[in-house]
Amino acid sequence: MRFAKILLAVFFLSVTMTNAQSLLSNKEKFTHQDTLRGTITPEREWWDLTYYHLDIEVFPETKTIAGKNTIKYRVLKPHQVLQIDLQEPMKIEQVTQNGKALKVKHDGNAHFITLQDNQKTNSINTIEVTYSGKPREAVRAPWDGGFSWKKDKNGKDFIATSCQGLGASVWWPCKDHMYDEVDSMDISVTVPKGLTDVSNGRLKSIKENKKTTTFNWTVKNPINNYGVNVNIGDYVNFSEIYKGEKGPLDMDYYVLRDNLDLAKEHFKDAPKMMEAFEHWFGPYPFYEDSFKLVEVPYLGMEHQSSVTYGNQYKKGYLGSDLSRTGWGLKFDFIIIHEAGHEWFANNITNKDIADMWIHESFTAYSENLFLDYYYGKKASAEYVIGTRASIRNDKPMIGHYNVNSEGSGDMYYKGANMLHTLRQLIEDDEKWRQILRGLNKTFYHKTVTTKQIEDYISEQSGIDLTEFFNQYLRTTKIPTLEYEIKDNTLKYRWINIVDNFDMPIQVTIDDKEQWLFPKADWKTMKLQGNSISVDADFYIKTSKI
Repeated sequence: MRFAKILLAVFFLSVTMTNAQSLLSNKEKFTHQDTLRGTITPEREWWDLTYYHLDIEVFPETKTIAGKNTIKYRVLKPHQVLQIDLQEPMKIEQVTQNGKALKVKHDGNAHFITLQDNQKTNSINTIEVTYSGKPREAVRAPWDGGFSWKKDKNGKDFIATSCQGLGASVWWPCKDHMYDEVDSMDISVTVPKGLTDVSNGRLKSIKENKKTTTFNWTVKNPINNYGVNVNIGDYVNFSEIYKGEKGPLDMDYYVLRDNLDLAKEHFKDAPKMMEAFEHWFGPYPFYEDSFKLVEVPYLGMEHQSSVTYGNQYKKGYLGSDLSRTGWGLKFDFIIIHEAGHEWFANNITNKDIADMWIHESFTAYSENLFLDYYYGKKASAEYVIGTRASIRNDKPMIGHYNVNSEGSGDMYYKGANMLHTLRQLIEDDEKWRQILRGLNKTFYHKTVTTKQIEDYISEQSGIDLTEFFNQYLRTTKIPTLEYEIKDNTLKYRWINIVDNFDMPIQVTIDDKEQWLFPKADWKTMKLQGNSISVDADFYIKTSKI
């Protein structure tokens, strides 16, 4: 999600993968606060989010915000204590329900609200949370999260939020856990006159006040908390209508005034992205909310229907090729990668951030599918294979559950290569495409677990992929084909594998392509000659003895 000379390209790549692993500080010891943040606590599980109205004013001079969040919820079972999250130094000033001020017990970043009215099963109730403060300022957005308070080159305020991993509660009060997405949302942002706010969904209205302007946005689809954003600047807008699978789609672009001409040319990658990804993944998941690309003062992020962009109008990743093959300079990395998250992250969302590989592996893989659509299968394979240089195998791609802990940054390019390998095993590109589209249809606007994704792909492919996923997702082991050729006999087996791993691979033996079926035990076969090579599309290692 975050990533010129060769040395500079290598430097950029190294920094990128380090940052990709830093969203949640890469820790292994967890605190009480981590548990409160990462667990479906008793104070969370009894109520289901239905609606937010986030209504705030932003004060650039003091780097503060103030406002309220109106929260509607359905009671799943009776309970009288409700957990809302808001991170220090932001402060909850008051919580009310039906005009009554409620008692709030503060436990660090978690706030437990005692409700006075009885909470009856299936009833829809509302609380209003008033808050204010100076939100954490992002130092290295988007990797550490918070508000970015910048100026454009004309000295005008240029402000944006980013909060993946750290959580939306870094700047607004919410039920800050991935498992429960709000069904719909309104966002009202008041800014100094002369500035424009761009948030998620469609612009519903603009209200001119004496010294400020209020922008009212509405989101009709479910949205995850970290996908909600505020972007403030001296924006100008241009747009186009894309003829998509579900009909006309509004594609709007908000850029700094001085960059309008540049953006009109450079953002041609956006409709190209939409065409390729609707082919591979199915219809764009948020037609009702439109698609927007919004310039921001940091690299970019997958905010739902409001994808943010800061790649300096360069091809590749800030002008570098993450694959070192040349193919990475055929597209703007941020437009393609971050927009790919509209399908994997925003449409299909992990219930627990430990399963964040679902977001990042499929989306990193989408980069080579974009190339496949426009430049062919060979180009796409070269690209994804080229990204293997970034894989560290430092820890498993799945993180720790219930403590807001992501797995290894390898979820990007090890994950992409795992999926590329899986495409080879399926041996039918149209079937593989229908599996990718089927994922987005079956889990449309849903939160999911790793098991659900694994089971779906196994069922649709007709292959038991249990050990395949155990190998690549849950260990750092790369399956290694150990072999020996002696007296025109090939002896071979898998090593460095989980129990019962038996993935077949395509090889070329004596200039003839064929499948090989290694297992943990030695196997032998007669050769006419003495040469063997493994198809590079399989993410494995070889060891000749």
